[in-house]
Amino acid sequence: MKTGDTLPFSVEEVATLWIPLPDGCRLAARLWLPQGAGPVPALIEYLPYRRGDGTTARDAETQPYLAGHGYACLRIDMRGCGDSDGLFHDEYTQQEQLDCVAAIEWIAAQPWCSGSVGMWGISWGGFNALQVAAHRPAALKAIITVCSTDDRYADDTHYMGGCLLLGNLNWGASMLAISSQPPDPRVVGARWRDIWLDRLENLPQLVPLWTEHHRRDAYWQQGSVCEDPAAIDCAVFAVGGWADAYTNAIPRLLASLRAPRLGLIGPWAHAYPHQARPGPAVGFLQEALRWWDHWLKGRDTGIMNAPLLRAWMGDPMPPATHYDTWPGRWVAEDTWPAPHPPLTLYASAGRLARAPAGALDAPVRIASPQTLGMNSGAWCAYGFPGDLPGDQAAEDGESVVFDSAPLSERIELLGAPVLHAEVSADQPCAFLVARLEAVDPDGRSTRISYGVLNLTHRDSHAAPEPLEPGTCYAIRLQLNDVGQGFGTGQRIRLALSNAYWPTVWPSPRPVTVTLHPGSRLELPVRAPQPRDAAIVPFLPPECAPPMPVRVLRQPDRRRRAEVDLTDGRVTVAAGKDWGATEFVETGFVRDGEGVETYSIHRADPLTARGEIRRSTTLRLGDWQARTETVTVQTATEDAFLISTRLDAWDGESRIFSKAWTHSIKRDLV
Repeated sequence: MKTGDTLPFSVEEVATLWIPLPDGCRLAARLWLPQGAGPVPALIEYLPYRRGDGTTARDAETQPYLAGHGYACLRIDMRGCGDSDGLFHDEYTQQEQLDCVAAIEWIAAQPWCSGSVGMWGISWGGFNALQVAAHRPAALKAIITVCSTDDRYADDTHYMGGCLLLGNLNWGASMLAISSQPPDPRVVGARWRDIWLDRLENLPQLVPLWTEHHRRDAYWQQGSVCEDPAAIDCAVFAVGGWADAYTNAIPRLLASLRAPRLGLIGPWAHAYPHQARPGPAVGFLQEALRWWDHWLKGRDTGIMNAPLLRAWMGDPMPPATHYDTWPGRWVAEDTWPAPHPPLTLYASAGRLARAPAGALDAPVRIASPQTLGMNSGAWCAYGFPGDLPGDQAAEDGESVVFDSAPLSERIELLGAPVLHAEVSADQPCAFLVARLEAVDPDGRSTRISYGVLNLTHRDSHAAPEPLEPGTCYAIRLQLNDVGQGFGTGQRIRLALSNAYWPTVWPSPRPVTVTLHPGSRLELPVRAPQPRDAAIVPFLPPECAPPMPVRVLRQPDRRRRAEVDLTDGRVTVAAGKDWGATEFVETGFVRDGEGVETYSIHRADPLTARGEIRRSTTLRLGDWQARTETVTVQTATEDAFLISTRLDAWDGESRIFSKAWTHSIKRDLV
């Protein structure tokens, strides 16, 4: 990646800037200022991830680059996180948003700020950019939201189609590890230990909190900007990648917002597009500058002449759990939803055809082993080896599949596939998983998209109703949005199951779902358009020079599966070891390791068990702080059982140890 060694402005860094809040708390920020530029617009990235050691390496590559092009850049720690005052209570709270609104007002009034502010970020920073924009602070003129969502219930790490995701456990355990770390003594001084103990005593238990909200209730509606898209009146640039878990929000935002907006979807996983895999990476920071210069400086950069949506159309690829690059081309849409009629394929007798089978169609029983899904990859891929789903052929053998005839010509999809079906079940609680796959002539199968529906949520996520065993119900199951080509000779496959471990927590009892005649799959087929060729090419990736670091231990992000051939238990282990890194200029060391372990017996959903272990050590000279966390989830037919333990050490002295247990009633999940 090219580094912007020569920038228009030299950059001054303020290591800690304190931003006062109305209630007396202060937020800790790092500030990068372009020297000699006069008052300039400000760009805010607002996170709980510790600006001093959590995101500092990434910040060093992005913030000085933007500052060197004439912006005041601030990386702000949220309340109760990093070095900021106060306590952290939950993700995406009203308090979090109002704190940022107050910070924007304060920043806009500073002598180094022109009065115009932009907000940007990836994941959490993308979430709260949307959420803060809905509050309409006067100074906030535009945002860039990367890998985020407008819908906290239906399209985040907690629930999918009304099913409980294992990501809920993983992310809650990860946030416990992050939020339990101490502030930096270099910033807060001798009171760091008292601040740390106060945080430890008041840590929220997020896994049980999120788990108990099975339905789309007021808890999830708060912070879901899809509830009132008209509340956002500033310009929105929504960015993501097909390999990420949050892509669906981009088409929804383009369709629902009335403010000026653009969408960009590459082949990427959960990372900024100038750093992401699968490639090709693009000059995202240069594209961001075109956006900011237009909306914050009033310059005609041509950015708003771009298509409403620029999306990567992937070429066919053999299945693999990692790709350095996904070949393809950029395509363009000026309106969304795009005016392309879908291709409808009818499922019967193991075939997908353009016409229904009529009298030849017959019911099909779906009774998956509980272990199906171990080759599903990570729910949210970060571009690490093992993150993506591998060859689906083996799991297709334990699923109900419908295949098209080999394609006589290439077809391309852009949008969300939708399955319409009539189903019944022999239990009051069940779910259905649909996978869309591209099958090569040699039988290898690549998962292109998938979707999940809790059948008790068939009509409403807010008011689910149990299934009446044997009763037939019409369902609509929408799969994740996709931009992908199917090649000549490939077959289109629809694979159905009612288990998907360790992505989805299993139903409380073994279930047989019956698929009744009349099922059809709608595919968002798109023909190449003349507008595609007019897309202005992206520049190569650039960033500021990386900060010098010394790797003391390499990360371990490998995923492993173990099958016990005696009793049929499957265990999937995913490394959460981020390695050990020393920041050379200061000697500060951050060491984070851990593992996720998920196990289940082939025939028994009540053997499902998830365990997340995390250990973090921070070290500078003689100072050292360490935390260890263990979070375990199991279930009975009636309840989810969650246990957590946290231990913290100041040097060699354990100063905190606490265990929590929760039993949460299952509510049609």
